[in-house]
Formats: sequence, structure tokens, C-alpha cells
Amino acid sequence: MTCDVPAVGSIDARAYRIPTPGPEADATLTWDSTTIVVVTVRAGPVDGLGWTYADATCVPLIRDVLAPQVLGAPVTDVPQSWEAMRGRVRNLGRPGLVSCALAAVDLALWDAAARALDLPLARLWGRVREHVDVYASGGFTTQSSEELAAQLHAWTRQRSIPRVKIKIGESWGSMVERDLDRVRLARQSVGDGVELYVDANGGYPVGQARRMASALAAWDVTWFEEPVSSDDLAGLGQVRGHGPDVAAGEYGYDLAYFARMVPYVDCLQIDITRCGGFTEWARVAAVAAAANRDVSAHCAPNLSAHAGAATANFRHVEWFADHDRIESLLFEGCLDPAGGTVAPSMTAPGHGLSLRPRVAADYEL
Repeated sequence: MTCDVPAVGSIDARAYRIPTPGPEADATLTWDSTTIVVVTVRAGPVDGLGWTYADATCVPLIRDVLAPQVLGAPVTDVPQSWEAMRGRVRNLGRPGLVSCALAAVDLALWDAAARALDLPLARLWGRVREHVDVYASGGFTTQSSEELAAQLHAWTRQRSIPRVKIKIGESWGSMVERDLDRVRLARQSVGDGVELYVDANGGYPVGQARRMASALAAWDVTWFEEPVSSDDLAGLGQVRGHGPDVAAGEYGYDLAYFARMVPYVDCLQIDITRCGGFTEWARVAAVAAAANRDVSAHCAPNLSAHAGAATANFRHVEWFADHDRIESLLFEGCLDPAGGTVAPSMTAPGHGLSLRPRVAADYEL
């Protein structure tokens, strides 16, 4: 039996900026829009689609630096293409925007490869589970009490999602009483049968984070994300064991960083659109498994769900409100997290998503 594998013929990248419904903030950042860089790989009769939530400066990096390393390669030889791209950017500095650009191309290549083989991505990668757990994420510090309660009600009552996460650590951890009031409100809003998570986005110093961990346990919070900066690995370790599980990793861009982080957290978060794509995701998950740790997907829910279905030591996907809104706007075929799980299609090839070009054109930079 032979299989004709098309070669990568072209790679294009475009940036889109989508406004938020209103001002949004976490512990350390405020924003009023989100930029997404979308990559299209064309290989013979198929197109593959990937993206990253990163600055528009990724576009020339993809077009001028990464694409020439991949053109003409068999579309199914994604690891080989990934190594070629990694070698090319070594002197540019792997972390940060370079890794985001690499991730977007890698994901588009995997999608194109799966479509060329007429396989769903989760089937190509090797499915571990049919359904993937999700948690709803938002709870921005800019929300009023009424807005927060309404969002939580929509997630848990209207969409029946049994796991939710809110932001705390407001203004670099300087508003602890308001943080605790919001946690109390969240627990009262969702009731006892819903898992409650919090994300401090690295806003607290270590001592304060440890005290918060103890206080959070009183409200049955089971997930404390980035209690201190993810650059402070020892600090993460000092918070761990004082209450909820400690999670971090969304700012991980390469395997070595995740390997250093593993001993200091209970669950390793991987952002598939930042870490270098699925090629690096799989390696990171293996490192976590070797240390008996779970991994969780940070954001980009409609891509992350496919990786979660193919990862044994996987906990859940963050169904981030901003990315859910953006992906539902720009792409056909998005998944529905109602009920608290999603099941990536086993009939549509690739990830099953397609860009809505007319809609996207209104937001192109």
C-alpha cells in the first residue's frame, strides 16, 4: 500500500485584533482587545490551520524566517519540519514570540497532515479518551459583583459546567479583602457541588500567597494558579502544600523550562499556542508523567481539546471566556462545553475548524 503525501506548498500568516466587550483585567494586566495570529499551510489539495494568541509581530517572523524552512517538506513529516524551524531560530531566542510563532506553524502543519491522511487530529495523535473535561474561566477583576455572579450563573446553571475559575490578586495583590470577598461570592453563587478555582496571575509575594492558600481552603478552592510569579519556581514550591493544588506553566515556552518547573507544582499548565505547538506539548506531557504530574491546557480551547484527548496524564481544558468568544466568531466547527466536557470530532479530518474569511477580514491588522 502506498500513500502519496503532498509537500508543503505555501505558508501564510495574518493577524487579527478583536475588541473585548469591555475593559478586562487580572492581577497584573489590563486589556481591551486580543490579537490572534492565524497560519494557513497549503499542501496539495488540503489547507491546515493553526494559531497563536500573540502579538502581530509574529507575522513577519512566520513568513520570512519559519516558512522557508518548511516549504517543500512532506506535510506529514511535522517533527522534521519542527526541528528545522527550531534550528533556524536558535540565535533569535526561543522563548516568547519566537515560540508562539513556531507553535502556530506547527499546529497548522499537524492539521494539514491529518487532513491529507483524512484523519481527525486526535486519531492521528492517538486518542486516550473520548471526552475531555473543561472548566469555565473568566471572572476578571474589572467585573462588578453583579457581573461576576451573572457570569458564574451562566456557566454553571445555563451551561452546566461544574468547574469555574475567577481572577484574584487584584492590583498586584494589594486588595486582599476584595479578593476574598469575590471568592466568597463565587462560592455562594455556584454552590457546593461545583469545583472552584482561582488565578492570581503571579500577583502575590510568597508570604501573602501562603496565607491566601490557607484562607482559600475555607471556601473549598481546589486550584490556586500562579500564586506567585512563574519565574519564581522556589516560591511556587513554598506555596504548594498549604491548601489548594498549585498550578503554573502558561508562560512556558520550551521543554527545559517545564522540566525545571515540575517539582514545584501539582499540575503543569501547557499553552499549546505558546510552547511550540503539539510537537513540544507531547514532550512536556511526558516529562510531567515521569514525575507523576498531570497537565492542564491553558486557553485556546478548540485546539487544546484535541491535545487533551491524546494525552494520558491530562486533567482539563481552560475554556477561557475571551478565547471562546473569539474562536466562535472567527471559526466554523467550534466545540460546545455545555455539560462540562467536549468530544473532538472523530469524523471531520484535522481539528475540524475552518476560518470565516469574511468575518475575519473586519478585524485584520
